[in-house]
Amino acid sequence: MSKQVRVRFAPSPTGPLHIGGVRTALFNYLFAKKNGGTFFLRIEDTDQNRYVPGAEEYIIEALEWLGIAPDETIGKNEKFAPYRQSERKHLYKEYADQLITSDWAYYAFDTPEALDAFRKSEEEQGKTFIYNHTNREKLDTSLVFSKEETAARIANGEHYVIRFKTPVDETLHLQDIIRGEVKFDTNLLDDKVLFKSDGMPTYHLANIVDDHLMETSHVIRGEEWLPSMPLHVLLYRAFGWEAPEFAHLPLILKPVGNGKLSKRDGDKLGFPVFPLEWKTEEGISSGYREKGFFPEAVVNFLALLGWNDGTDKELYTLEQLIEAFDLNRVHKAGAKFDPEKNKWFNHQYLIKQTDVNLANSFAPIVASKGVTVPHDILIKIVSLIKERADFVSEFWELSDFFFVAPTEYDAKAAKNWKAETPALMQELTAVVKEITDFTSVNIETIVKDWMTKNEIGMGKVMQPLRLSLVGAPKGPHLFDIVEVIGKEETIQRIEKAIASL
Repeated sequence: MSKQVRVRFAPSPTGPLHIGGVRTALFNYLFAKKNGGTFFLRIEDTDQNRYVPGAEEYIIEALEWLGIAPDETIGKNEKFAPYRQSERKHLYKEYADQLITSDWAYYAFDTPEALDAFRKSEEEQGKTFIYNHTNREKLDTSLVFSKEETAARIANGEHYVIRFKTPVDETLHLQDIIRGEVKFDTNLLDDKVLFKSDGMPTYHLANIVDDHLMETSHVIRGEEWLPSMPLHVLLYRAFGWEAPEFAHLPLILKPVGNGKLSKRDGDKLGFPVFPLEWKTEEGISSGYREKGFFPEAVVNFLALLGWNDGTDKELYTLEQLIEAFDLNRVHKAGAKFDPEKNKWFNHQYLIKQTDVNLANSFAPIVASKGVTVPHDILIKIVSLIKERADFVSEFWELSDFFFVAPTEYDAKAAKNWKAETPALMQELTAVVKEITDFTSVNIETIVKDWMTKNEIGMGKVMQPLRLSLVGAPKGPHLFDIVEVIGKEETIQRIEKAIASL
């Protein structure tokens, strides 16, 4: 790639970062790192009416948690500072005026009431109203006034906006890295507002000016911005600047049916759509971090929403994703979000963790239950149950019997407790008492030898023994449980089951 790669993630701080935005950030990050480039974060906060306190900090924290922190942003390697658009607003008027001077833009003084009346008049005549070449000289614009009249109206404090003057009778043939050639008829485009009378630019002007000044080489963003592509390319032409390359990512779709994934889908089906928890007066929206997902798992499953490397490979480290990533292998079609597959990814990353790390994460949960247990025992327990879990939060339910003797017994399993069972359990107790090497393998060998010698069927001992120790037909290998809880506890639980059942 001939030019230096510089890509940006440019969210608006209007609330928590949606998982679709996270994927956009991830693809920008992967592309930058693959090509030895720079990934920077710019906060687009020109719409102060929609600004939400805490959202900017949330965005930065989310990217850091995921391990895809920007190379440049607010307070970090500020090569093209400032990185907040609200702190760059002194720049935009100059560029808006430049477009006026070069006849690529004009002043529009229309009031909302006058525009509404004009729109209704057009519709009554069976016309579709578009604010463009078809009517811009019929409206209250500087195109029908002299420069002196226009200047006087501005000096008198009249409210105005600056609109882009879209070319007429042109078909734009534009290149998108993902979609190939896309065509746009300029006659169907409206003259977008670029600058408001409150001194703030709209997204379109600020975005183009900032991408140029910050030397953005590629614009990688969601497909919802595809309709804005012709305006943005035309703005580059109007300024005489080289446009970046564009790539519009496919939507992340609902788990069921079509349509873009929304917070409502997450609430309805019980999965997060935000990387981190978000609290408001209305309540708490869950986050992947607080739900117990590993950041590496979130990055892995998001990378495969709309992209693959052409193989069946599913598990990638971040380094492997960087090595394999290619925008040309991003799909055009939307990618359906699968909450169950997300859990599968988390399970894969959970079982890759060391038992020590998992025990460290599990320890606070155990302590919250009022249980004290040596850490080496906790490590052993984790090693026995982790294959059955998707999240550390599930460990207690999978292992509570290691810490607390059962107080009741599964009714269905208790049907295997026959008339001869108490006597067999008492004989087993006597066998267990004599075992000195209390390891799983040795206990199993001795108990099975006893059963073979006395011609006792496996089911007659194993099922009642598990019921005695666990209270239900669940849990890991039975003799691993016996080893962990120890000889004394094993005997006590068998004796309690004899008395209870």
